[in-house]
Parts: sequence; C-alpha cells; structure tokens
Amino acid sequence: MAQQDEFAPTVALADEPAPVQALDIRFTGSGSEYFRIWIVNLLLTLVTFTLYAPFARARRIAYFQNNTLVGGDPLGFHADPRKMFRGYLLMLLLGVGYWAVSNFQPELAWVALLVFMALWPALWRASLQFRLRNTSWRGVRLSFVGDLKGAYLSMLPFFLPALAFVLFLPEVTEGEEMAPEAGRRAGIVIGSVVLLFMALVPWLMARIKRYQHGGYGFAQQRTRLTSSNWRFYGLFLKTGGVSLAVGLVGAALVALVLFVLARGMFGELAAGQRRALVALVVPVALGVIYLLIPLVSAPYFGARFQDLLWNGTRSEKIRLGSALRFRSLFRVTLVNWLLIVVTLGLYWPFAKVRTARLKLQAMSLEVDGPVDQWLASAQQAGTGVLGDAAGDFFGMDMGL
Repeated sequence: MAQQDEFAPTVALADEPAPVQALDIRFTGSGSEYFRIWIVNLLLTLVTFTLYAPFARARRIAYFQNNTLVGGDPLGFHADPRKMFRGYLLMLLLGVGYWAVSNFQPELAWVALLVFMALWPALWRASLQFRLRNTSWRGVRLSFVGDLKGAYLSMLPFFLPALAFVLFLPEVTEGEEMAPEAGRRAGIVIGSVVLLFMALVPWLMARIKRYQHGGYGFAQQRTRLTSSNWRFYGLFLKTGGVSLAVGLVGAALVALVLFVLARGMFGELAAGQRRALVALVVPVALGVIYLLIPLVSAPYFGARFQDLLWNGTRSEKIRLGSALRFRSLFRVTLVNWLLIVVTLGLYWPFAKVRTARLKLQAMSLEVDGPVDQWLASAQQAGTGVLGDAAGDFFGMDMGL
C-alpha cells in the first residue's frame, strides 16, 4: 500500500464572515491617584512660570491612557516630554510674536494673521501625528495618516472671520471717536461675518472632524467618519433649542419670583427698599440663568456629539460606537460643579476622573477577528516630531 503524505491536500472552503469580537472599554483610574499627579503638576507649572506645562501634560496623558483598558489591555503612551517641551516653546514664541505685532504694529496685524494661518494647519496635523504614533495598544502603535492638503482645506475656513475683521473693519486711532459712516460700516461687517460664521459652524466642524476621524490608523486599518453634514446641523440646532428653552424657563421663574415679591413683601416696603430689593434679586436671578444654560446645554451637546462622532467612525475591520446619555452626563456635571465650588477647586481632578470614566465606558469597540492575527502583521508607525503642544492649544484631540 502506498504511503500517504504527511499533510492532507488543502480543500478550498467557501469564504465565511470573520467572527465579530466585542472589546470592552474600562477606565481604572481613581480621583485620589490623579489628585497627587494633578497637585504636583499644578505647583511645578506655577513655580516654573508654565515651563513645566508640557511635562505635566505628558504625565496626565500617560495616567489616563495607562488606565484605559481596551479588551483588558491598557493603552500606552510613549512620548518624550522633551519633544513636547520644544513644541511648547515654538507655540509660545508664535503666540508672543502675534501679540507683539497686534499691539505695537496693529497696521501689520493682517500679516501676522496670514503667517499664523499658514503655519497652524501644518502644526495641527503634526500634533495629531505626534499624539497617535506615541499611543499604542498591545504593542502596536497608532498613527494619523491624514495628508497636509486635507489639513489646510479643513482648517483654513475657520480663520476667514478673523481675516475679514482685520481687512475690512475701519481703523480707529486710540482716543478718537469713530465717524458715523465708519460706525455703520463696522456694524455691517461685524453683523454679516458673525451671522455667516454661525450659519457655517456645523459645516466647518463636520469638515474638521471628518478629516480628523478619517485619518486614524491602526494595524493597517484606516478609519473614516460616515456622519453627514445634516446630522451636525441637527445637533447644533437642537443644542440651541435646549439653551433657549432653559433660558425661557429661567426667565419665567424670575418673573414668578418678582410677582410673588410684588404681591407679598413689596406692599410692606418703602419705595426705596423695593428698588433696592429688585436691584438685588434681578442680577442674582440673571446670574443663575447664565450658569444654568451651560450646565444643561454643555452636557447635552457633549453627549450627543460624542455619540455622533464615534457611532460614525469605522474602518474595514473596526467599528466604534458610543451610548453616552445626556442624563448621566448631566448628573455627573452637576455634582462636579457643586463639589468644585464647595472645595474651592480641589475637587477638579476627581471631577476629571469621574467624567473620563463615564465617557470612556460609554464607548464600544467591535473588530472582525481574530484580533491577534492582524495585530501580528501590523506595521509599526514611525517616530514622532514636535507638534503636540499645538494640538493641545487648539483643543483638537482624539476624544477617546
């Protein structure tokens, strides 16, 4: 009998969909641990006149990422704080230069603004590259693969209102009154630019986030943002409606309080006392309304915005999601605000940890596995350059 081969011949099988793995996201940090990091960072930043800020930022990012577990494994942060310090000095130099030109040579303010516009998108992209390629999971570095052209196309429209103000607003010498014609022209320019900018903010935000979330890379997977512009407009309109409703409810409560006072106490007070009471009650009530609007609208926008971004972020094998609820974020925000006020700011690090835990654990991640196989073949991202300070200054970050 003929001897059989050691391996049986391969039989072609029909393609089957890869099994889907759900990776849980947990945050294990504590307020007491982060408080020690925060207080040391704060003191050293003050003592060094902010020069310690990039080192403080590196410690803060490392703490939050090392305590963020994805599928049971923590995120790593490998950035060299000295590179971040060079980036911080660069941003400090640019900021001081712009301030000096604007204050001592205001006629050249448009030149300084053009220089700032020419540099900022490139620095923002460098920041995203630096941050992501110094972040890892299971030994594999993340990356940002958005091109430089996309950074300029998405970022430059945000500078147009400032450029319009510099170019078209009439110049007024200090100590001189503005002529009526110049005043009308200034009013038209300001009103037109502000209204146009407000109408375009959702579209501009969608462009920036589409570029940002469309450039995340990991294990040869590049994400994209599928959320449409209309969903951004819907979110901004709903947030405006929530703010308006809160303002109207607050105004109604103020009117009710004044009505009760008028029917009760006012009748027993002299005219001067009534005016003094109104002068006290109205500013306090308006201040409460002023605080109440962001207390409600900020958590509403934050929860809906996180869901909008991450539910629309996906790649061929990776699907991210978010189920952050307004009520949960509102409760955490309300308690955080109260305790920060009561503790004179010392509750701040505890508030940051509570908010981070809520936002991160509302996230979900699904991958078409097995994960270990396509992680093993992933190519490591390159080493970074400066730019992290630019991204932090402008507020652009992963959000995860």
